[in-house]
Amino acid sequence: MTTTTRTSTTTHPSTATAPVKAADDRRGTGRWTAAGQLPWEREFFGAVSGAVRLADGRVLVAGGADGALTAQDGTALFDPADGTWTPGRPMSTARRMHSTTPLADGRVLVVGGYGGPNAFPVRPLATAEVYDPVSGDWSPAGELREPRCGHSATPLPDGRVLVAGGTGTRSAGSERTLTSAELFDPALPGWTTAGEMTDARSFHPAVPLPDGRVLVAGGWVETRTDWRGGTALAYSECYDPATDGWTPTDSLSAPRSGHQLTVLADGSVLATGGGEEPAPGRLDPYSRATTQRWDPAAGRWNQEPDMPCGRGRHRALLLPTGEVLVMGGCDDLLGDAGFRAAARYDPEVRRWTAVSGTAVGRTDFAAAGLADGRILVAGGTVRTGPATSTGRRHLLTAHSELYTP
Repeated sequence: MTTTTRTSTTTHPSTATAPVKAADDRRGTGRWTAAGQLPWEREFFGAVSGAVRLADGRVLVAGGADGALTAQDGTALFDPADGTWTPGRPMSTARRMHSTTPLADGRVLVVGGYGGPNAFPVRPLATAEVYDPVSGDWSPAGELREPRCGHSATPLPDGRVLVAGGTGTRSAGSERTLTSAELFDPALPGWTTAGEMTDARSFHPAVPLPDGRVLVAGGWVETRTDWRGGTALAYSECYDPATDGWTPTDSLSAPRSGHQLTVLADGSVLATGGGEEPAPGRLDPYSRATTQRWDPAAGRWNQEPDMPCGRGRHRALLLPTGEVLVMGGCDDLLGDAGFRAAARYDPEVRRWTAVSGTAVGRTDFAAAGLADGRILVAGGTVRTGPATSTGRRHLLTAHSELYTP
């Protein structure tokens, strides 16, 4: 047997030097407060967003998995006015590793995912459905041309949604990573084929750019016939809806999966954390502390200062101050339990600040920004493997919290 020694990139010193500049007095450390309980414990591994803010200010969560990693059809709505959760009408199909995307008309599009109990290979779904917050009803939204889970779903300036990549079934005993992409138009029935990506990828973040393009960076590609067989990617590319084409751009300095992309106020994009494995059955103990910033004008990634610690499968959201709040996730310091620690990054002075942590450490959770600038986190995985009492099952939470900047 060959033993491979892996080295964590969590705590190495930053290679980027932040300029010394006084912090803006408006920017504090913030605080977390309890925000009630979801109707059930829930995990959102591989789900794009997991939570969507509606036009009326409420937040919708839909689907996900239970502690046995079985797909669920339940939905719930959070009302920030009174801080309570209310069960919503279930989706027509139980799904996890799906996407949840707000549409320009106020409805919410849910696409694809994985159905049924946890198993290898995956059972990707081709179905899509739309939630109407006025009636509270779900309606069919056609079928994808190719079933997929772990894909990205990004709204375009014209109201369409770009769904790209993901994981599909190759055979009865193997999976494959997809290059295909599709477009959903709320005004038209059915799905249309979009230009294929230059690289197959799944579990990759994708963000809309101010100029109308979509940036995808990193992700995961299958290479063998079991769920551990694959590799993280450093490749990045952009989709241009005007030409329906993908163009390779500068690669990340190291492969990343389980990372986050956040569009900053100036249109640049911050990449945080991630590691070299998606580790769907366990928390990844080799996550990165490194961050990079993509310059859309130059089409290049530049090194930024490291986070206070490495983390993957976390969430990173933009605050009203222009800073980025990074929360949750896991790394080699606590490889089988979710993080409580959080940090804020100020892109103007290029500095990370540790802030108060959540009451419950979590990863693979849902998160959304509220209309008043607060951040909501809900559900997620608290512990897995040796950190649980049985050493096997996922320990989930129904707890939710609010961060006030």
